[in-house]
Amino acid sequence: MTTPWSAGEAPAIPGLPGTVTLIEGSTFCISQSSGDILPGEPQGLFVQDTRVLSGWSLTVDGRPAEPLSVQRADPYAAAFLGRLPPPPGAPAGAAMLIVRRRYIGDGMREDIAIHNTARRPAAVAVTLTADADFADLFEVKAGLAQPAAAVRAAATDSALTFDTRRDQHRHRLVISGDGNPAAAAGALSWRALIPARGEWLVTVEAVPARDGIPMSLHHPRGQPVENAVPARRLREWRQGAPRVTTPDPDLAAVLHRSVEDIGALHIFDPAHPGRPVVAAGAPWFMALFGRDSLLTSWMLLPWDDSLAAGTLQTLADRQGRAVDPATEEEPGRILHEVRFGPAASLALSGRSAYYGTADATPLFVMLLGELRRWGRHGPLTQDLLPHADRALEWMRRYGDADGDGFIEYSRKTPAGLVNQGWKDSWDGINFADGTIAEPPIALAEVQGYAYAAYRARAAFAREAGDAPAARHWAAAAARLKRAFNQAFWLPDKGWYAAALDDGKRPVDALTSNIGHCLWTGIADADKASAVADRLLSEEMFSGWGIRTLAASMAAYNPMSYHNGSVWPHDNALCAAGLMRYGFTAHAQRVAEAIFDAAVHFGYRLPELFCGFPRGDHLAPIPYPTSCSPQAWAAAAPLQLLSTLLRIAPQPGAARLRCAPALPGRYLPLQVAGLRLASTRLTIDVHHDGWHLTGDEDAGSAPEERGDR
Repeated sequence: MTTPWSAGEAPAIPGLPGTVTLIEGSTFCISQSSGDILPGEPQGLFVQDTRVLSGWSLTVDGRPAEPLSVQRADPYAAAFLGRLPPPPGAPAGAAMLIVRRRYIGDGMREDIAIHNTARRPAAVAVTLTADADFADLFEVKAGLAQPAAAVRAAATDSALTFDTRRDQHRHRLVISGDGNPAAAAGALSWRALIPARGEWLVTVEAVPARDGIPMSLHHPRGQPVENAVPARRLREWRQGAPRVTTPDPDLAAVLHRSVEDIGALHIFDPAHPGRPVVAAGAPWFMALFGRDSLLTSWMLLPWDDSLAAGTLQTLADRQGRAVDPATEEEPGRILHEVRFGPAASLALSGRSAYYGTADATPLFVMLLGELRRWGRHGPLTQDLLPHADRALEWMRRYGDADGDGFIEYSRKTPAGLVNQGWKDSWDGINFADGTIAEPPIALAEVQGYAYAAYRARAAFAREAGDAPAARHWAAAAARLKRAFNQAFWLPDKGWYAAALDDGKRPVDALTSNIGHCLWTGIADADKASAVADRLLSEEMFSGWGIRTLAASMAAYNPMSYHNGSVWPHDNALCAAGLMRYGFTAHAQRVAEAIFDAAVHFGYRLPELFCGFPRGDHLAPIPYPTSCSPQAWAAAAPLQLLSTLLRIAPQPGAARLRCAPALPGRYLPLQVAGLRLASTRLTIDVHHDGWHLTGDEDAGSAPEERGDR
């Protein structure tokens, strides 16, 4: 069995051409565009990381329908439309339209409608064949799922049942349908008489059960789907989402797609069903990842802070308490990945969480401080402050194990991740000559996150009137900044080292990591210009975005995962850093490139794409195993819009600093739905100015540049 964190690589199985993915919380379904689920393929209905349906096909008179189209309005539902040609010798008008409306959520409901377009009634045999193997997600993703020899199949009372025992638990799937179907040999069948120009309709349910307790379908038979919990949640998300008006239809479509995808990736801890968090990406990573969820929540703060609040609470509940090398848990550490519900038994050492990440812990403190700045969760941020202090203690005691002031990582278990920053593939950290860096490794961007975490804690102390604590954390930030700029800056090259290796040698490759150092403010102002120019140099900037590794480096490969590819979230943070230091034209160029790239992906940015130069091809080249939708890629356009608007809350007051710097192609532009404290704001930007309005008094202040 593989584990979710054993490789540090992209998903092993790419999405197959022509497949359709539906998602709802921890349930997802991958099928053909016909609606069928093919046995032996990385397809199926997955509930809480277990594949409960491994086969699902519909035939009429023994023939499958020819796929016509797939209609989707919501992430959890689809209508599969197919045509059943007339049999040989029948009139041409005897074709039938088959519509399969599928809804998922803790199981699946499918409404099957057959429309008879002929002038005569039609008698047909309808057969639905199903199978279940109860394979775990990681086996399917890695292509290691085996035939389910231990699954018992039965047909009783017009229903199919599949049973097995696995990991000390009993799993069952019950498939039933109305219309009194005959059940036998893994199939339900109906004899249907369809009136001339008429319709025949049945509803089928697939309901999983664990240890004898059946799940409750989110779209049960006989209830209107528009009243289901997923529909209500999605309506609420859409109603509170930003609304953008612009003459550029591509920008509008990209931002709309981002909002829809973030809504689709909402998941909920069963112990706290009212507390939303965001899954890392579909279909294989519908789980809470500390780094991914923290950064995604950060990017969404001007528009929505519920994900930040839910993410912080959920991570705080699972903050490390003990030293456990098997899962790399340590007191105060924020986890890398957690899976809710029964999937916990599939994780490393039988635990639900893995903690092997160097950056989630300082990012936790950063996000808590930023949530305070946006002003809507004062009591919550105060409640979580002890968790921030525990995180800071982890940074001092465990993150900086050798006491040199820098946070470094070295895995504690052979099954853990070799690299524990966001570039977590095995070869993600390398020298200019291609040599792989050896741990313990201190990443440049992680030092920036730690610097921002210290500053956030100092701000909490100042707000509380605790002057000694404020001085302590401000001094810690200042010390780290001085040490970082001395140890990581490469004056002969004009950029920051990507990391320090086990011998404290600067890892001298030119990477996008240096853009994160601008984002957090740890870079000295006198070095920012060189960094900015390097990020937009021909060796780093592909024309579609900033590459993870410069084309001049020995390990460069535009088709690699972390060594020359382009990641939208990485570009969004680099653009924010460029704007922070006043490099407006640089930031605009990055934003426009990412927006342009999104258009070629159907307005949905993938997790990453290849780093080939823009002039070499008509469109960006997809990376074959990229997740889509993926949380921080979906949030990247909203972060880029925030960067171009140059918005930030003013410390200590419910006022917004705003100084828009949008390219003229997007103007005039209106953004409604900004949130600051209890105020909802609308900003209108024109070629000759801008103004900000709100449902309460809102103000603005001049742009700030440089080190804040």
